[in-house]
Amino acid sequence: MKCFFVTDLHGHTSRYDKLFNLIFKESSDAVLIGGDIFPSFTHRAGGHNIYDDFFEDYFLNKLRALNDKMPDSYPNIFLILGNDDLKAEEEIIKAYEETGLYKYIHFSKVTKGGYDFYGYSYVPPSPFLLKDWEKYDVSRYVDPGCVSPEEGKRSVKVDPHEIKFATIKDDLESLFGNDDLSKSIILFHSPPYKSNLDRLDNDGKFIDHVPLDNFAGSIAIRSFIEEKQPLVTLHGHIHESTRMTGEWKDKIGKTFCFNAAHDGPELAVVKFDAENPESVVRVLV
Repeated sequence: MKCFFVTDLHGHTSRYDKLFNLIFKESSDAVLIGGDIFPSFTHRAGGHNIYDDFFEDYFLNKLRALNDKMPDSYPNIFLILGNDDLKAEEEIIKAYEETGLYKYIHFSKVTKGGYDFYGYSYVPPSPFLLKDWEKYDVSRYVDPGCVSPEEGKRSVKVDPHEIKFATIKDDLESLFGNDDLSKSIILFHSPPYKSNLDRLDNDGKFIDHVPLDNFAGSIAIRSFIEEKQPLVTLHGHIHESTRMTGEWKDKIGKTFCFNAAHDGPELAVVKFDAENPESVVRVLV
């Protein structure tokens, strides 16, 4: 099971073009896209999106063209949304699944080639105002400088009780239950807390004389990995983490954890074989 993993492309067509060229040139069984797919919320709010509808006018058309060029070797494409994507976009993503060009796997499980693929989009509270894909982590604690899920903006209505009391921890228990995860590949948007994949560039920064935390990952996701030991987990969200730590991979117990977020202009691609995750590589294109 040869896999490509990318994340946090934020609608940059130059990066997507590189990804589609790579898929065409190098065979793969699965391509996993880990959220923050669309042009950023801030970017679109300023009227800077060159496509009237990025998903239909660009993304889908590119997938159709790719499928036409490689009908016998078109890979399984799995995707989730990220905290900078509008949840309102989820409806159209689900509607176009019938094309067979991709599979939307947030809060679901798909089995291909003997491996179980899962997806989960939510991240802990951040400083950003868009709260569509944010939840409390293990409690109602919010780091200094961050905005709680009960504040900010949303593109869809959510029950206030759910906003106030739902947690990532509870979601993970519901999604995975007692599943055997020994052959699972899990597409998260958030990294596990205080891992090599979770490092902000907050050194020397303060809010009201309180130092900002250098970690924004999920405690619940870290605890889940430690307890359940899935085969591979994939993460993004913290663009600068690799620059800050010098690491884009980690190992928690027996679980291989990879990060494809990148704060440079290039496309970062993590390539791995599920049968031998230790041979993973990360390339900048």
